[in-house]
Amino acid sequence: MRHLKAGRKLGRNASHRLALMRNLTRALITHGRIITTVEKAKEVRPFVEKLITLAKKGSLHARRLAVARLRDKEAVTRLFNELAEGFRDRPGGYTRVIKRHERRLGDGGKTAFLELLRPGERKRQKKAPPPAPAPRVTEPTPPPAPAPAPEPTSPPAATETPAAPATPPAAPEQQQTPPQTPPTP
Repeated sequence: MRHLKAGRKLGRNASHRLALMRNLTRALITHGRIITTVEKAKEVRPFVEKLITLAKKGSLHARRLAVARLRDKEAVTRLFNELAEGFRDRPGGYTRVIKRHERRLGDGGKTAFLELLRPGERKRQKKAPPPAPAPRVTEPTPPPAPAPAPEPTSPPAATETPAAPATPPAAPEQQQTPPQTPPTP
């Protein structure tokens, strides 16, 4: 089981993977856009972004760390002098991976563009889905007001008696118990 084993091996041992990261990073810094496989692009992206963050610091220590990781003084010079200035105000996300529909000729591997954003460019935000329409609340129609009763002009006659109930009240039910027989000795 590969629990907690992050990262792709890309069919290479550790030193070969590191050389691959350095070569792809160097090409990206030099050209600004490269074509590689989707997996390699996704794997090299954090490596590049960490180097750009180092370049934004601009200190001698950061420059030495970048040279130690990249091992190409010309690429580090371009990284610190040109690219770091363009990304000065950006808090991260300096690269973009765009998948291509064209497959690699030899083995049909999926390919992608890995490119640096242009200075001042913002990533496109996905449009938020429109909010759900609010339910229509219709105010209930009030029941019609009862018509005002006419005021009686004279008091009712005292000869009227209340009406008797239509059905007689029900008698309480009695429970019937079977007769008890005396116990036999």
